[in-house]
Amino acid sequence: MDLRFGQVGLLQVRLRQTDPVAILAELSGRIASAPQFFQHTGVCIDLSVLEAIPDELAMRAVIDAVRRAGLITVGLSEHAAGLDALAADLGLPVLGGFRQLSRPPERVKAAAKAAAAAEAAAAETAAIAEPEPASQPPVAAQIHTQPVRSGQRVYARDRDLVLTATVGAGAEVMADGCVHVYGTLRGRAMAGVRGDATARLFCQEFRAELVAIAGVFRVFETLPVELAGQPVQAWLDGEDLKFARLGS
Repeated sequence: MDLRFGQVGLLQVRLRQTDPVAILAELSGRIASAPQFFQHTGVCIDLSVLEAIPDELAMRAVIDAVRRAGLITVGLSEHAAGLDALAADLGLPVLGGFRQLSRPPERVKAAAKAAAAAEAAAAETAAIAEPEPASQPPVAAQIHTQPVRSGQRVYARDRDLVLTATVGAGAEVMADGCVHVYGTLRGRAMAGVRGDATARLFCQEFRAELVAIAGVFRVFETLPVELAGQPVQAWLDGEDLKFARLGS
């Protein structure tokens, strides 16, 4: 056997309540829009927006509702504090995610402010001025020139991804920044996978199975039919994923 670390894309179910009846009803409605896409999909449950961490009994009811909807719970998201005990009781791992905080915590901002003040004071008392460090060059986009075929994944970390060939059905292209497809997009495209809500998708011929920006996604069955085969851009407006024809 081989034991290796690797990236695994997981659907996240962010709970706003723990009523299993309501969860089953809403999940079933969402899955009905694309049953083949969601069938037996592994999911990570995110409890970060709940007022309190639920107890083991409540979570087992939630997990059962998720299972009855046709999804498989494989872990809990690390975004909520105090999950370790609950995860141990459930026999589930606590999984890391791509999202980052949009704003640093107050203690981090205070520490940064104090550090900046200390640096300024040191600079004023220095006898000899230090030369300014050279600015770092911008990170170039990752360019992929070969077709991305079914089952393949291309990921651009900390940069944009530019693809000059076709992205086939069943393939995945991902970037921490924007995704540019100068060809037909038939697979899945995910921009801003580490939480950059300003990232965008640009595509020359739009036939995507799924599009996601900063974790907010739409599948083929819910994508605008009038944009099929057109040059398209997608962007995030709050929690709403929007699409428009390029040049319009």
